[in-house]
Amino acid sequence: MKKKLESEVSNMGNEKKEQILQNFNHFKGYLADKVKKGEILGMNDEQLAKTTTFIADYLSRHEEPRNREQYLLQELWDSGSKEEQHSLAHMLLKMVRQA
Repeated sequence: MKKKLESEVSNMGNEKKEQILQNFNHFKGYLADKVKKGEILGMNDEQLAKTTTFIADYLSRHEEPRNREQYLLQELWDSGSKEEQHSLAHMLLKMVRQA
C-alpha cells in the first residue's frame, strides 16, 4: 500500500500537484475525495489515519508549503512526536470530512 501511495504521489504531474497544493481549500477537497474513496474501499479510521500519516510525512519531506495553512501544518507535523503526528492525522481526517 505504501509503495502504491508513494508512486501515485511522486508520479503526479507538477501541474496537477501545484493545482492541488496552491489553495488550501483545494487541498482539503482533494483529501476529502481520497478519504471518501478509502471509505468506499472499506478502510476504517485507523487505516485512513495511517495513510494520512504516510502522505503527511511525504509532503513534509518533499514539498514546500504553498500557503500559511500548509506552513502551519508542516510546522506542527515536524515538531510532533510519532504519537502526536498520529493524533494530528486523525484531526486532519475529521477536518476534511467536514469540508
